Amino acid sequence: MSKYRFILLYAVLGILFISCNDWLDVNPETEQKEKEQFSSYRGFCTALTGCYMAMGNTDVYGQKLTMSDIELLAGLWYVKEESYGDQSVNYYLKMHDYKQDKVRKAVQTIYSKLFNVIVQANKIIANAETNAEAFPDEATRSVIMGEAYAIRAYCQLDVLRLFGDVPNGNGGKVSLPYSEVTAFNDRIVRYDFDSYAEKLLSDLKKAESLLKDNDPIFSYAFEDLNNPANIELDDTYMGYRQSRLNYWAVKALQARAYLYLGQKEEAYLAAKAVIDATDADGVPVMELAGDEDRTAGYHACPNECLFYLSKYDVKTVAKILIGGADVDARADNLYTTLDCLNELFPENKDLDTRYTTGWNKNLKSYGNSGFAAIKKYYFADDAEDLALYYQIIPMLRMSEVYLIAIETTADVEEANSLYADYLLYGCGVALNHEVFDAQTNRTEVLLPEYRREFFAEGQMFYAYKRAGASRMLWCDDEITDEVYVLWSCVNTEFNP
Repeated sequence: MSKYRFILLYAVLGILFISCNDWLDVNPETEQKEKEQFSSYRGFCTALTGCYMAMGNTDVYGQKLTMSDIELLAGLWYVKEESYGDQSVNYYLKMHDYKQDKVRKAVQTIYSKLFNVIVQANKIIANAETNAEAFPDEATRSVIMGEAYAIRAYCQLDVLRLFGDVPNGNGGKVSLPYSEVTAFNDRIVRYDFDSYAEKLLSDLKKAESLLKDNDPIFSYAFEDLNNPANIELDDTYMGYRQSRLNYWAVKALQARAYLYLGQKEEAYLAAKAVIDATDADGVPVMELAGDEDRTAGYHACPNECLFYLSKYDVKTVAKILIGGADVDARADNLYTTLDCLNELFPENKDLDTRYTTGWNKNLKSYGNSGFAAIKKYYFADDAEDLALYYQIIPMLRMSEVYLIAIETTADVEEANSLYADYLLYGCGVALNHEVFDAQTNRTEVLLPEYRREFFAEGQMFYAYKRAGASRMLWCDDEITDEVYVLWSCVNTEFNP
Protein backbone atom coordinates (compact mmCIF):
# COMPACT_ATOMS: atom_id res chain seq x y z
CA MET A 1 0.00 0.00 0.00
CA SER A 2 1.50 3.34 -1.02
CA LYS A 3 1.57 6.27 1.37
CA TYR A 4 -1.12 7.96 -0.69
CA ARG A 5 -3.43 4.94 -0.56
CA PHE A 6 -2.83 4.88 3.17
CA ILE A 7 -3.84 8.49 3.54
CA LEU A 8 -6.88 7.81 1.35
CA LEU A 9 -7.85 5.04 3.77
CA TYR A 10 -7.64 7.57 6.56
CA ALA A 11 -9.88 9.93 4.64
CA VAL A 12 -12.53 7.30 3.87
CA LEU A 13 -12.60 6.07 7.43
CA GLY A 14 -12.80 9.63 8.62
CA ILE A 15 -16.08 10.02 6.75
CA LEU A 16 -17.42 7.00 8.60
CA PHE A 17 -16.61 8.43 12.00
CA ILE A 18 -17.57 12.05 11.50
CA SER A 19 -21.25 11.22 12.07
CA CYS A 20 -20.69 10.28 15.71
CA ASN A 21 -22.67 12.89 17.63
CA ASP A 22 -23.21 11.49 21.10
CA TRP A 23 -20.17 10.77 23.21
CA LEU A 24 -21.10 7.13 23.69
CA ASP A 25 -22.46 6.76 20.17
CA VAL A 26 -19.26 5.31 18.80
CA ASN A 27 -20.82 3.30 15.98
CA PRO A 28 -21.05 4.95 12.54
CA GLU A 29 -24.17 4.15 10.58
CA THR A 30 -22.24 1.91 8.21
CA GLU A 31 -20.23 0.13 10.91
CA GLN A 32 -20.57 -3.63 11.21
CA LYS A 33 -21.91 -5.08 14.37
CA GLU A 34 -19.19 -5.18 17.01
CA LYS A 35 -18.85 -8.95 16.94
CA GLU A 36 -18.29 -8.91 13.19
CA GLN A 37 -16.02 -5.84 13.37
CA PHE A 38 -13.58 -7.55 15.67
CA SER A 39 -13.73 -11.02 14.17
CA SER A 40 -10.72 -10.33 11.95
CA TYR A 41 -7.38 -8.57 12.16
CA ARG A 42 -8.43 -6.13 9.42
CA GLY A 43 -11.45 -5.25 11.52
CA PHE A 44 -9.11 -4.24 14.34
CA CYS A 45 -7.00 -2.22 11.89
CA THR A 46 -10.09 -0.39 10.67
CA ALA A 47 -11.19 0.36 14.23
CA LEU A 48 -7.73 1.64 15.23
CA THR A 49 -7.52 3.85 12.15
CA GLY A 50 -10.95 5.14 13.09
CA CYS A 51 -9.61 6.15 16.50
CA TYR A 52 -6.89 8.27 14.93
CA MET A 53 -9.41 9.79 12.54
CA ALA A 54 -11.68 10.64 15.47
CA MET A 55 -8.72 12.34 17.18
CA GLY A 56 -8.35 14.42 14.02
CA ASN A 57 -11.94 15.65 14.15
CA THR A 58 -12.08 19.46 14.16
CA ASP A 59 -13.80 19.37 17.55
CA VAL A 60 -10.76 17.64 19.06
CA TYR A 61 -7.15 17.79 17.86
CA GLY A 62 -8.07 18.59 14.28
CA GLN A 63 -8.62 22.20 15.34
CA LYS A 64 -10.14 23.07 18.72
CA LEU A 65 -7.48 21.45 20.90
CA THR A 66 -4.60 22.61 18.73
CA MET A 67 -5.27 25.71 16.63
CA SER A 68 -8.26 27.57 18.02
CA ASP A 69 -10.22 27.17 21.30
CA ILE A 70 -7.37 25.97 23.50
CA GLU A 71 -5.07 28.73 22.21
CA LEU A 72 -7.74 31.34 22.88
CA LEU A 73 -7.86 30.10 26.48
CA ALA A 74 -4.10 30.75 26.61
CA GLY A 75 -4.65 34.30 25.35
CA LEU A 76 -2.58 33.76 22.23
CA TRP A 77 -4.90 35.17 19.55
CA TYR A 78 -5.89 38.79 19.01
CA VAL A 79 -9.64 39.20 19.48
CA LYS A 80 -11.66 42.38 19.10
CA GLU A 81 -13.94 43.17 22.01
CA GLU A 82 -16.69 44.03 19.58
CA SER A 83 -16.71 40.50 18.14
CA TYR A 84 -20.23 39.49 17.29
CA GLY A 85 -22.29 36.55 16.04
CA ASP A 86 -20.51 33.23 15.81
CA GLN A 87 -17.16 34.90 16.47
CA SER A 88 -18.16 36.20 19.89
CA VAL A 89 -17.26 32.82 21.35
CA ASN A 90 -13.61 33.61 20.59
CA TYR A 91 -13.80 36.74 22.73
CA TYR A 92 -15.52 34.92 25.59
CA LEU A 93 -12.98 32.08 25.48
CA LYS A 94 -10.09 34.51 25.67
CA MET A 95 -11.81 36.35 28.54
CA HIS A 96 -12.45 33.01 30.31
CA ASP A 97 -16.14 33.82 30.57
CA TYR A 98 -17.36 30.30 31.23
CA LYS A 99 -20.89 31.43 32.03
CA GLN A 100 -21.57 32.19 28.37
CA ASP A 101 -23.70 29.56 26.65
CA LYS A 102 -21.49 29.58 23.56
CA VAL A 103 -18.40 28.81 25.64
CA ARG A 104 -20.15 26.04 27.56
CA LYS A 105 -21.36 24.51 24.30
CA ALA A 106 -17.88 24.67 22.75
CA VAL A 107 -16.24 23.09 25.80
CA GLN A 108 -18.99 20.48 26.10
CA THR A 109 -18.36 19.45 22.51
CA ILE A 110 -14.64 18.98 23.16
CA TYR A 111 -15.39 16.92 26.25
CA SER A 112 -17.86 14.70 24.41
CA LYS A 113 -15.59 14.10 21.43
CA LEU A 114 -12.64 13.24 23.68
CA PHE A 115 -14.69 10.52 25.30
CA ASN A 116 -15.91 9.42 21.90
CA VAL A 117 -12.28 8.62 21.02
CA ILE A 118 -11.67 7.01 24.40
CA VAL A 119 -14.63 4.65 24.13
CA GLN A 120 -13.56 3.61 20.65
CA ALA A 121 -10.13 2.76 22.07
CA ASN A 122 -11.78 0.86 24.93
CA LYS A 123 -13.64 -1.33 22.44
CA ILE A 124 -10.38 -2.24 20.74
CA ILE A 125 -8.73 -3.10 24.06
CA ALA A 126 -11.63 -5.20 25.31
CA ASN A 127 -12.00 -7.19 22.09
CA ALA A 128 -8.26 -7.70 21.59
CA GLU A 129 -7.97 -9.12 25.11
CA THR A 130 -10.58 -11.80 24.39
CA ASN A 131 -9.99 -12.50 20.71
CA ALA A 132 -6.31 -13.31 20.27
CA GLU A 133 -7.07 -15.73 17.42
CA ALA A 134 -8.04 -12.80 15.18
CA PHE A 135 -4.42 -11.67 14.98
CA PRO A 136 -1.65 -13.18 12.86
CA ASP A 137 0.70 -13.30 15.88
CA GLU A 138 1.05 -12.07 19.46
CA ALA A 139 3.42 -9.25 18.53
CA THR A 140 0.85 -7.73 16.20
CA ARG A 141 -1.85 -7.99 18.85
CA SER A 142 0.47 -6.27 21.33
CA VAL A 143 1.06 -3.36 18.96
CA ILE A 144 -2.66 -2.84 18.32
CA MET A 145 -3.47 -3.02 22.04
CA GLY A 146 -0.50 -0.83 22.95
CA GLU A 147 -1.64 1.90 20.60
CA ALA A 148 -5.19 1.71 21.91
CA TYR A 149 -3.99 2.08 25.50
CA ALA A 150 -1.82 5.02 24.41
CA ILE A 151 -4.73 6.71 22.62
CA ARG A 152 -6.85 6.38 25.76
CA ALA A 153 -4.05 7.79 27.90
CA TYR A 154 -3.37 10.67 25.49
CA CYS A 155 -7.01 11.78 25.61
CA GLN A 156 -7.49 11.13 29.32
CA LEU A 157 -4.41 13.24 30.09
CA ASP A 158 -6.02 16.15 28.29
CA VAL A 159 -9.27 15.58 30.17
CA LEU A 160 -7.19 16.04 33.31
CA ARG A 161 -5.27 19.03 31.97
CA LEU A 162 -8.43 20.79 30.80
CA PHE A 163 -11.04 19.87 33.40
CA GLY A 164 -9.07 18.73 36.46
CA ASP A 165 -7.66 20.59 39.46
CA VAL A 166 -4.49 22.62 39.15
CA PRO A 167 -1.53 20.33 39.93
CA ASN A 168 -0.09 20.87 43.40
CA GLY A 169 -2.78 23.46 44.01
CA ASN A 170 -5.79 23.45 46.26
CA GLY A 171 -6.96 20.19 44.81
CA GLY A 172 -9.69 17.80 45.78
CA LYS A 173 -12.45 19.89 44.24
CA VAL A 174 -12.99 17.92 41.05
CA SER A 175 -13.41 14.20 40.51
CA LEU A 176 -13.07 13.20 36.88
CA PRO A 177 -14.32 10.22 34.86
CA TYR A 178 -11.67 7.79 33.68
CA SER A 179 -13.36 5.66 31.09
CA GLU A 180 -12.66 1.96 30.71
CA VAL A 181 -16.20 1.09 29.55
CA THR A 182 -17.50 -0.02 26.16
CA ALA A 183 -21.24 -0.40 26.68
CA PHE A 184 -23.77 2.37 26.35
CA ASN A 185 -25.34 1.74 29.75
CA ASP A 186 -22.12 1.41 31.75
CA ARG A 187 -21.46 4.27 34.11
CA ILE A 188 -17.94 5.67 34.18
CA VAL A 189 -16.15 5.69 37.52
CA ARG A 190 -14.93 9.10 38.72
CA TYR A 191 -11.64 9.60 40.54
CA ASP A 192 -9.94 12.31 42.57
CA PHE A 193 -6.76 13.85 41.18
CA ASP A 194 -4.27 11.36 42.66
CA SER A 195 -6.34 8.27 41.82
CA TYR A 196 -6.93 9.56 38.30
CA ALA A 197 -3.18 10.09 37.89
CA GLU A 198 -2.56 6.48 38.96
CA LYS A 199 -4.97 5.21 36.30
CA LEU A 200 -3.32 7.40 33.67
CA LEU A 201 0.23 6.32 34.48
CA SER A 202 -0.88 2.70 34.61
CA ASP A 203 -2.26 2.96 31.07
CA LEU A 204 0.99 4.50 29.87
CA LYS A 205 3.01 1.73 31.50
CA LYS A 206 0.72 -0.83 29.86
CA ALA A 207 1.17 0.81 26.46
CA GLU A 208 4.94 0.89 26.93
CA SER A 209 5.14 -2.79 27.90
CA LEU A 210 2.95 -3.90 24.98
CA LEU A 211 4.94 -1.90 22.42
CA LYS A 212 8.37 -2.73 23.85
CA ASP A 213 10.23 -4.98 21.37
CA ASN A 214 7.03 -5.49 19.33
CA ASP A 215 6.86 -2.10 17.65
CA PRO A 216 8.42 -2.14 14.14
CA ILE A 217 10.32 1.00 15.18
CA PHE A 218 12.79 -1.33 16.90
CA SER A 219 13.62 -2.89 13.52
CA TYR A 220 13.35 0.06 11.15
CA ALA A 221 13.92 3.81 11.18
CA PHE A 222 10.97 6.21 11.08
CA GLU A 223 12.01 7.27 7.57
CA ASP A 224 12.01 3.68 6.34
CA LEU A 225 8.60 2.99 7.85
CA ASN A 226 7.21 5.98 5.97
CA ASN A 227 7.97 4.01 2.80
CA PRO A 228 6.95 0.47 3.79
CA ALA A 229 7.00 -0.79 0.19
CA ASN A 230 10.78 -0.27 0.16
CA ILE A 231 11.49 -2.48 3.17
CA GLU A 232 10.78 -6.08 4.08
CA LEU A 233 7.66 -5.36 6.12
CA ASP A 234 5.18 -8.22 6.02
CA ASP A 235 2.30 -6.07 7.19
CA THR A 236 2.21 -2.60 5.61
CA TYR A 237 -0.34 -1.50 8.20
CA MET A 238 2.58 -1.49 10.62
CA GLY A 239 4.24 1.27 8.60
CA TYR A 240 3.92 5.02 9.00
CA ARG A 241 4.84 4.89 12.69
CA GLN A 242 5.01 8.69 13.03
CA SER A 243 1.27 8.84 12.41
CA ARG A 244 0.72 6.28 15.18
CA LEU A 245 1.41 6.24 18.90
CA ASN A 246 4.59 4.20 18.60
CA TYR A 247 6.89 3.18 21.46
CA TRP A 248 8.98 6.37 21.46
CA ALA A 249 5.88 8.55 21.25
CA VAL A 250 4.58 6.75 24.34
CA LYS A 251 7.83 7.51 26.18
CA ALA A 252 7.44 11.18 25.21
CA LEU A 253 3.83 11.10 26.40
CA GLN A 254 5.03 9.65 29.69
CA ALA A 255 7.46 12.55 30.03
CA ARG A 256 4.62 15.04 29.37
CA ALA A 257 2.36 13.35 31.93
CA TYR A 258 5.04 13.06 34.62
CA LEU A 259 5.97 16.72 34.20
CA TYR A 260 2.35 17.79 34.51
CA LEU A 261 1.94 15.69 37.64
CA GLY A 262 5.04 17.22 39.22
CA GLN A 263 7.08 14.00 39.11
CA LYS A 264 10.22 15.62 37.76
CA GLU A 265 12.65 12.73 38.16
CA GLU A 266 10.36 10.38 36.26
CA ALA A 267 9.75 13.05 33.61
CA TYR A 268 13.50 13.47 33.12
CA LEU A 269 14.14 9.74 32.80
CA ALA A 270 11.39 9.34 30.19
CA ALA A 271 12.53 12.37 28.19
CA LYS A 272 16.20 11.41 28.34
CA ALA A 273 15.35 7.90 27.15
CA VAL A 274 13.91 9.40 23.97
CA ILE A 275 16.83 11.80 23.48
CA ASP A 276 19.42 9.06 23.96
CA ALA A 277 17.61 6.37 21.94
CA THR A 278 19.65 4.91 19.06
CA ASP A 279 19.18 2.12 16.57
CA ALA A 280 21.41 -0.92 16.16
CA ASP A 281 23.91 1.19 14.21
CA GLY A 282 24.11 3.85 16.90
CA VAL A 283 22.08 6.38 14.88
CA PRO A 284 19.67 8.50 16.97
CA VAL A 285 16.07 7.33 16.63
CA MET A 286 14.88 10.93 16.41
CA GLU A 287 16.64 14.31 16.57
CA LEU A 288 15.72 17.97 16.73
CA ALA A 289 14.92 19.16 13.24
CA GLY A 290 12.91 22.32 13.73
CA ASP A 291 15.45 24.69 12.22
CA GLU A 292 16.06 22.47 9.18
CA ASP A 293 12.34 21.77 8.68
CA ARG A 294 11.20 25.38 8.88
CA THR A 295 13.98 26.50 6.54
CA ALA A 296 12.72 23.91 4.06
CA GLY A 297 9.14 25.18 4.44
CA TYR A 298 7.93 22.32 6.66
CA HIS A 299 6.38 24.58 9.29
CA ALA A 300 4.84 21.75 11.34
CA CYS A 301 8.32 20.20 11.81
CA PRO A 302 7.50 16.68 10.54
CA ASN A 303 11.06 15.41 10.85
CA GLU A 304 11.08 15.82 14.61
CA CYS A 305 7.54 14.57 15.21
CA LEU A 306 7.38 11.45 17.33
CA PHE A 307 3.64 11.41 16.69
CA TYR A 308 1.50 13.43 14.33
CA LEU A 309 -2.05 13.14 13.06
CA SER A 310 -2.37 12.66 9.33
CA LYS A 311 -5.05 15.05 8.13
CA TYR A 312 -5.49 15.39 4.40
CA ASP A 313 -7.71 18.48 4.72
CA VAL A 314 -5.56 20.30 7.28
CA LYS A 315 -5.01 23.28 5.00
CA THR A 316 -8.75 23.72 4.56
CA VAL A 317 -9.36 23.43 8.30
CA ALA A 318 -6.50 25.80 9.07
CA LYS A 319 -7.83 28.59 6.85
CA ILE A 320 -8.91 30.23 10.10
CA LEU A 321 -5.17 30.86 10.57
CA ILE A 322 -4.89 32.40 7.09
CA GLY A 323 -1.44 31.11 6.17
CA GLY A 324 1.34 32.55 4.09
CA ALA A 325 -0.06 34.96 1.59
CA ASP A 326 -0.33 38.74 1.79
CA VAL A 327 -4.04 38.83 2.51
CA ASP A 328 -6.72 40.72 4.35
CA ALA A 329 -8.12 39.06 7.46
CA ARG A 330 -11.76 38.02 7.71
CA ALA A 331 -13.92 38.14 10.81
CA ASP A 332 -13.43 34.41 11.43
CA ASN A 333 -9.62 34.46 11.14
CA LEU A 334 -7.25 34.00 14.07
CA TYR A 335 -4.15 36.16 14.08
CA THR A 336 -2.07 38.41 16.30
CA THR A 337 -0.58 41.87 16.12
CA LEU A 338 2.98 42.70 15.13
CA ASP A 339 3.47 44.25 18.57
CA CYS A 340 2.49 40.95 20.20
CA LEU A 341 4.72 39.04 17.80
CA ASN A 342 7.65 41.23 18.82
CA GLU A 343 6.86 40.48 22.47
CA LEU A 344 6.82 36.81 21.59
CA PHE A 345 10.34 37.10 20.16
CA PRO A 346 12.03 39.84 22.19
CA GLU A 347 15.56 38.61 21.40
CA ASN A 348 17.37 37.08 18.44
CA LYS A 349 14.25 37.27 16.28
CA ASP A 350 16.21 37.76 13.08
CA LEU A 351 18.12 34.54 13.79
CA ASP A 352 15.20 32.44 15.00
CA THR A 353 13.59 30.48 12.15
CA ARG A 354 10.34 30.31 14.09
CA TYR A 355 10.10 34.08 13.57
CA THR A 356 11.78 34.50 10.19
CA THR A 357 9.96 31.68 8.36
CA GLY A 358 6.94 30.85 10.48
CA TRP A 359 4.81 34.00 10.30
CA ASN A 360 3.12 36.07 7.62
CA LYS A 361 3.91 39.57 8.85
CA ASN A 362 2.10 41.39 6.03
CA LEU A 363 -1.43 40.66 7.14
CA LYS A 364 -4.03 43.40 7.08
CA SER A 365 -7.15 43.51 9.22
CA TYR A 366 -9.98 45.43 7.57
CA GLY A 367 -7.41 47.26 5.48
CA ASN A 368 -5.15 48.20 8.38
CA SER A 369 -1.60 46.84 8.61
CA GLY A 370 0.24 45.71 11.73
CA PHE A 371 -0.95 42.12 12.02
CA ALA A 372 0.62 38.68 11.66
CA ALA A 373 -0.62 35.16 10.93
CA ILE A 374 1.12 31.88 11.67
CA LYS A 375 2.04 29.66 8.70
CA LYS A 376 2.28 26.36 10.62
CA TYR A 377 -0.35 24.62 8.51
CA TYR A 378 0.11 26.57 5.29
CA PHE A 379 1.71 25.09 2.16
CA ALA A 380 1.59 25.38 -1.60
CA ASP A 381 -0.96 23.11 -3.24
CA ASP A 382 1.68 21.74 -5.62
CA ALA A 383 4.17 20.88 -2.87
CA GLU A 384 5.73 17.41 -3.08
CA ASP A 385 5.10 14.65 -0.52
CA LEU A 386 2.10 16.45 0.97
CA ALA A 387 1.08 13.49 3.12
CA LEU A 388 4.45 13.19 4.85
CA TYR A 389 5.53 16.80 5.31
CA TYR A 390 2.50 19.09 5.21
CA GLN A 391 -0.83 17.36 5.84
CA ILE A 392 -0.10 16.76 9.48
CA ILE A 393 -0.87 18.09 12.95
CA PRO A 394 2.03 17.71 15.43
CA MET A 395 1.07 15.89 18.63
CA LEU A 396 4.44 15.06 20.20
CA ARG A 397 7.74 16.60 19.09
CA MET A 398 11.37 16.34 20.07
CA SER A 399 11.34 20.04 20.97
CA GLU A 400 8.94 19.27 23.82
CA VAL A 401 11.05 16.31 24.92
CA TYR A 402 14.10 18.57 25.11
CA LEU A 403 12.26 21.26 27.05
CA ILE A 404 11.06 18.65 29.55
CA ALA A 405 14.59 17.31 30.02
CA ILE A 406 15.99 20.83 30.40
CA GLU A 407 13.44 21.68 33.08
CA THR A 408 13.75 18.45 35.06
CA THR A 409 17.41 17.42 35.00
CA ALA A 410 19.19 17.72 38.34
CA ASP A 411 22.43 18.60 36.51
CA VAL A 412 22.61 22.35 35.76
CA GLU A 413 25.44 21.79 33.29
CA GLU A 414 23.31 19.30 31.38
CA ALA A 415 20.38 21.75 31.40
CA ASN A 416 22.55 24.42 29.75
CA SER A 417 23.95 21.95 27.21
CA LEU A 418 20.52 20.64 26.24
CA TYR A 419 19.16 24.18 25.98
CA ALA A 420 21.99 25.19 23.67
CA ASP A 421 21.24 22.17 21.45
CA TYR A 422 17.53 22.94 21.49
CA LEU A 423 18.08 26.55 20.38
CA LEU A 424 20.65 25.67 17.71
CA TYR A 425 19.04 22.64 16.08
CA GLY A 426 15.46 23.53 16.85
CA CYS A 427 15.45 27.27 16.25
CA GLY A 428 18.69 28.22 14.48
CA VAL A 429 19.96 30.35 17.39
CA ALA A 430 23.53 29.85 18.62
CA LEU A 431 23.77 30.33 22.38
CA ASN A 432 27.15 31.59 23.61
CA HIS A 433 26.45 31.77 27.35
CA GLU A 434 24.96 29.74 30.17
CA VAL A 435 21.35 30.55 30.97
CA PHE A 436 20.77 28.47 34.11
CA ASP A 437 22.43 28.28 37.48
CA ALA A 438 21.41 26.50 40.67
CA GLN A 439 19.02 29.30 41.66
CA THR A 440 17.27 29.66 38.31
CA ASN A 441 13.57 28.90 38.16
CA ARG A 442 13.75 26.95 34.93
CA THR A 443 9.99 26.61 34.65
CA GLU A 444 9.59 30.39 34.43
CA VAL A 445 12.47 30.75 31.98
CA LEU A 446 11.07 28.07 29.68
CA LEU A 447 7.44 29.18 29.62
CA PRO A 448 8.17 31.72 26.83
CA GLU A 449 9.73 28.89 24.82
CA TYR A 450 6.46 26.98 24.99
CA ARG A 451 4.68 30.06 23.62
CA ARG A 452 7.13 30.42 20.75
CA GLU A 453 7.54 26.74 19.96
CA PHE A 454 4.01 25.36 20.19
CA PHE A 455 1.92 28.27 18.94
CA ALA A 456 -1.21 26.73 17.31
CA GLU A 457 -0.36 23.28 18.72
CA GLY A 458 -2.41 23.63 21.91
CA GLN A 459 0.19 23.29 24.68
CA MET A 460 0.40 26.77 26.24
CA PHE A 461 -2.74 26.71 28.39
CA TYR A 462 -1.54 23.49 30.01
CA ALA A 463 1.94 24.94 30.56
CA TYR A 464 0.43 27.93 32.34
CA LYS A 465 -1.79 25.64 34.40
CA ARG A 466 0.93 23.28 35.63
CA ALA A 467 3.10 26.29 36.51
CA GLY A 468 0.23 27.86 38.43
CA ALA A 469 0.82 31.09 36.50
CA SER A 470 -1.17 34.03 37.83
CA ARG A 471 -0.59 35.99 34.63
CA MET A 472 -0.84 35.15 30.96
CA LEU A 473 0.90 37.23 28.33
CA TRP A 474 -1.67 39.43 26.55
CA CYS A 475 -4.33 38.83 29.22
CA ASP A 476 -5.01 41.77 31.52
CA ASP A 477 -6.76 39.98 34.38
CA GLU A 478 -5.16 37.92 37.13
CA ILE A 479 -5.54 34.21 36.46
CA THR A 480 -7.06 32.13 39.26
CA ASP A 481 -7.55 28.39 39.68
CA GLU A 482 -11.13 28.81 38.49
CA VAL A 483 -9.84 29.93 35.10
CA TYR A 484 -7.80 26.76 34.73
CA VAL A 485 -10.57 24.32 35.67
CA LEU A 486 -13.26 24.06 32.99
CA TRP A 487 -15.29 21.37 34.76
CA SER A 488 -18.11 23.83 35.37
CA CYS A 489 -18.69 23.96 31.61
CA VAL A 490 -19.47 20.26 31.44
CA ASN A 491 -23.09 19.27 31.83
CA THR A 492 -23.60 15.53 31.39
CA GLU A 493 -24.80 12.62 33.43
CA PHE A 494 -21.20 12.28 34.52
CA ASN A 495 -21.13 15.80 35.90
CA PRO A 496 -24.56 16.13 37.52
